[in-house]
Amino acid sequence: MRKATVKRETKETQIELSINLDGKGKYSVDTPVGFLTHMVETLSKHSLIDINIMATGDIHVSHHHTVEDVGIVLGTAIKEALGDKKGIRRYGFAVIPMDEALSLCSIDLSGRPLLFYEDLGLRGKITEFDFELMEEFFKGLTLSAGITVHLKALSGKNLHHIAESMTKAFAVALRQAVEVDPRREGSPSTKGTLD
Repeated sequence: MRKATVKRETKETQIELSINLDGKGKYSVDTPVGFLTHMVETLSKHSLIDINIMATGDIHVSHHHTVEDVGIVLGTAIKEALGDKKGIRRYGFAVIPMDEALSLCSIDLSGRPLLFYEDLGLRGKITEFDFELMEEFFKGLTLSAGITVHLKALSGKNLHHIAESMTKAFAVALRQAVEVDPRREGSPSTKGTLD
């Protein structure tokens, strides 16, 4: 089974996370940021990756540190659980609606950490969650996982709907990319390795 457990402790956050890439989308998520919790639960459900996370952080300062660090820890766990990446599909793609919002995500588990992110330039709060923290979460995840992600909100007006469609698009694309392809032998690269 492709699993990983990662702990991260700083003066700003304390996070313990475990994942199973071959799961059923089961989750237990406990963070001090309500919308972050919802986002990680949504990611788990639609990627079919089991995620267990316990996180605390200095939310009296800002949600920023906790949101970013949860992304970093999740990305680190994905990288660790993928191991040598032999036999995986490598690529994933999804276009997901959420009412009026529509988002696109394309993922390459390339070993090259790059994030191309567009959110229509909208700003505001989802309850107490700053919408701009979506990018910080996905940046932390993408860079620590060592993957290439194109994540774009194509349309939308409601920030909650846009954030949720982006998260679901990422989750569905990730599910495809991490899956083991029964027809593939070895690395999904002509180089013979993904790193």
